Amino acid sequence: MTNFILTLVAARDTTRLTSAIITLARDILSTTEKVTVLSPEEAVEIPCSATALDKLSDLHQAFQNDAIDILLTPANNRRKKLLLSDMDSTIVANETLDDLAQRAGIGEKVAAITARSMNGELDFSESLNERVALLRGYPTHLLEEVWQTIRLNAGALTLVRTMRAHGAKTVLVSGGFTYFTEKVADLCGFDEHHANVLQFSHNKTTLAGTVQQPVLCAQTKQNILQACAQNLSLPLSDTLAIGDGANDLPMLRTAGLGLAFHAKSIVRQHIATQINHTSLRTALFVQGYPACAFVEE
Repeated sequence: MTNFILTLVAARDTTRLTSAIITLARDILSTTEKVTVLSPEEAVEIPCSATALDKLSDLHQAFQNDAIDILLTPANNRRKKLLLSDMDSTIVANETLDDLAQRAGIGEKVAAITARSMNGELDFSESLNERVALLRGYPTHLLEEVWQTIRLNAGALTLVRTMRAHGAKTVLVSGGFTYFTEKVADLCGFDEHHANVLQFSHNKTTLAGTVQQPVLCAQTKQNILQACAQNLSLPLSDTLAIGDGANDLPMLRTAGLGLAFHAKSIVRQHIATQINHTSLRTALFVQGYPACAFVEE
C-alpha cells in the first residue's frame, strides 16, 4: 500500500541521478513501485509503504557522499495551496540585518548575535532589539546600498511563480524589515509580505535604532500561517512553510509540510524534511510538480 512518496533530488550542478542510484534507493525501500521522473537526472519520486520510515537512515547512509536530498512525505494532499516562506537565507541568500551592520562597520558584532539567535540560543525579540539598537544614528541610505547587493537564491522565482500559477497563495514572512520584504515580494511575485518596521529619526535620514513594537517573532510567523489558512478556509494540511532559523520552527511544525532549507543545526534537529544540497526547486518536486510544469525564472 502506498502511504508515502520518496523524492530524490540531485544538486544538478554537481550530481546526477543515475539509474544505479535510483535502483539502490528502490532496493533499500524493498519496493517494486514505478519510479516517476520529475526532471531527468535531477529528480524522481518513488511510491512506498509506511515501512519507508524505518529505512530513511539507511537511505541517508547510502547517499551520504552524494549531493542528493532525500525527502519522505505522505502520498496524499501533496500540492499545497498556501506557501509561507522566510526571507533571509531562504528566498534571498543574504542576512539583511547583518549586511546592514556590515555597511555600518559593526558587522562582526551584530553577526555574532544573529548566529546565536538563529540557532535558538537567544530570545529572538530581545536579540533583534539589541541588534537594531546598535544601528542608531547610522544613515538610512545604507538600506538602499544593502538592497543593491540582494541576491535571490536559486529557484526562488520559480517556486513562487509556479505555485501561484497553480492557484496557491504565497506569503513572505520575515523577522527582518519591511524595507526589504516589500521589494523582495514585488520581485518574486508574493501575494503579501510581513516583517518588522524600522523606525527613523532626523527627517528619516538616520536610523532610530528601534523597530515598531511588537516584534514580528517566531510566534507571529506561526500566527500568520494560521490566520492565512483560516482566511482561505484551508486546513493546515494544505499549507507549506519554508525556513532556516530557530524563529521559523513554530511555523515549520504547524504547516502541513515544513521544509528546513539549508537550515541551522537546531532546525535540522527538529524538522525531518530537509533541503540540504539542492535549490528551492526541490520545494516543487516534493509536491509532485514535474519540471515541465514549472514557471521558470
